[in-house]
Amino acid sequence: MRAEIRTLKRPFIGHNQEMKVADAAILLVEDDQNLAGLLKYNLDRAGYTCFHAGSGEEALRLLALHQISLVLLDIMLPGMDGFEVCRNIRQHQLYQDTPIVMLTAKGEEIDKVLGFELGIDDYVVKPFSPRELNLRIRAILKRERRSRTDTKDVLRSGDLEVDIGRHTVTCSGKEVVLTLMEFKLLLVLLRRKGQAQSREVLLSDVWDVDKTINTRTIDTHVTRLREKLGRAGRMIKTVRGLGYKFEESTGDGHAL
Repeated sequence: MRAEIRTLKRPFIGHNQEMKVADAAILLVEDDQNLAGLLKYNLDRAGYTCFHAGSGEEALRLLALHQISLVLLDIMLPGMDGFEVCRNIRQHQLYQDTPIVMLTAKGEEIDKVLGFELGIDDYVVKPFSPRELNLRIRAILKRERRSRTDTKDVLRSGDLEVDIGRHTVTCSGKEVVLTLMEFKLLLVLLRRKGQAQSREVLLSDVWDVDKTINTRTIDTHVTRLREKLGRAGRMIKTVRGLGYKFEESTGDGHAL
């Protein structure tokens, strides 16, 4: 997909960078060779290891060959489009937790909403500057590292257990496979047990986006999360006119 990108006369990471990125591998999925070349140049210059795929099929092959830290994913790809690539990544047990940043054209809100429903972590609207893209990548990688070093490794509520360090969820001793965004949503609700969370707050804290994105993506994720958690999913309560909260129940189904 052809798109313009604003040029920048300076490196988009300074010498006093907040975090080391040399160990972060980025998979760039973009069929526009000119745009891909410019993006890869800036990512390499920033210190990332960048792999480029010109199609969805090639992207999945590279995911199997390399330990990828983050995927930059264009929507309009030949053959398998970006949405299908995202769906494949989120359904694969080895890659499902890999952060995904979607590259989207200006004004395509439906694409953003569908992307979030499929489990993307962020989006960047074309045209964008290399600096803007880098700041979003750094924020996501920093958040991922922070979540993996959380001091409170295991959260429990009834039959539900969330192991933050291992990034696993179990209900009654059986593992429940969640997408990255479902895991983050559950974690936020569980950490704020008993506190009502508006859809706007959840969009901001889980997806790092503001309320300009359609909040129905929250409802879709909550529905899927409840289904996967089974009986434990009943502890995610709907707060009419506001959003959701996690409320632990007793064995007879009553709230504590």
